Amino acid sequence: MIRPSRRAVPLAFLLAAFAAARPALAQRRHTRAAAPAPAATAAAPAAPFDSSAWAALKWRYIGPEGNRVSSVAGVPGDRSVYYAGAASGGLWKTTDGGVHWTALFDGQPVQSIGAVAVAPSDPNVVWVGTGEPFIRSNISMGWGVFRSTDAGKTWRKMGLDSTGRIARIVINPANPDIVFVAAEGHMYGPQQQRGIFRSTDGGATWQRVLFVNDSTGASDLVMDPNNPRILFAGFWQAEIHTWGRTSGGAGSGIWKSTDGGATWTRLTGSGLPTRPVGKIGLAMTRANSNRVYALIETGDLVPAVNIAQREVTGSDFAPTASQRDVAQQLGGQGRDAQARVAAAMAGPVAGFRQFVRGRNLANVVF
Repeated sequence: MIRPSRRAVPLAFLLAAFAAARPALAQRRHTRAAAPAPAATAAAPAAPFDSSAWAALKWRYIGPEGNRVSSVAGVPGDRSVYYAGAASGGLWKTTDGGVHWTALFDGQPVQSIGAVAVAPSDPNVVWVGTGEPFIRSNISMGWGVFRSTDAGKTWRKMGLDSTGRIARIVINPANPDIVFVAAEGHMYGPQQQRGIFRSTDGGATWQRVLFVNDSTGASDLVMDPNNPRILFAGFWQAEIHTWGRTSGGAGSGIWKSTDGGATWTRLTGSGLPTRPVGKIGLAMTRANSNRVYALIETGDLVPAVNIAQREVTGSDFAPTASQRDVAQQLGGQGRDAQARVAAAMAGPVAGFRQFVRGRNLANVVF
């Protein structure tokens, strides 16, 4: 905006005006000093927030331009900086809350993004896993993982070339060199390069710490934000063919580690589905990391979806929702199984609101 210029006031006039005002200012200061201090008044209580005001807010498109966004990440403590990975359109960044977006990955040999993660202890460290994890017959595979140490300005290839599709990357909150990668695999048939991989040296070397079988890949991974030694991994047995896709099998399930990924235990019973399941999405939150949320594909071609919550220190999963109409949104007739769940603080109360692709499934207050 061009602002109208203001006429400059001569310096001599300013000095003269200040000199003329000094006696009056001195008189006012003397009067204030002699007057008794007013009695302290109690602060008025804050008016309760009317949550109906949110009804006026509507979802609107803010970018980036291109195809569907398959992964997003923000910078802790900075509400203006976000990264968005597209299914086949590379990586984008905004530093003004979505008003403008900048392409960061145009110089790389792969444009299908499956996971993005920013190190909680160093926002300059950004990891990108390639290959879209939401399977279809017409999507692109990836080419491993990439790391930036200058907030996305430059990138370095960090291996895991044959993992096909990266579903999630989690970073130790205190040490940006400790990184976990959940790899689905290419999903066109059996392969070994899938499961949970861990690096303790910033991606220089990798160790596969959890492998179920050559037909099952890791669909999601969460780390306890208050105890990075605790992790939960979702595994998905699926296969893509030119004539269709199969989802579900004995390999699908939830696994837990309490020693930083060195050993894992499969979770069974205690409220979890007993029949073979398909894709699994997981979520935890810092506000109450004693609970983990699981979105589980459990049915036929149009699966019922179980939103389950588990006390980490206990032994039970309690189903909180099973909705076939939600499953249709997630699954595309159950075979794309595009399950992803997030849990977030719900205002000033100690509760969480569960979201699946923009839909509010349940509000659990505890």
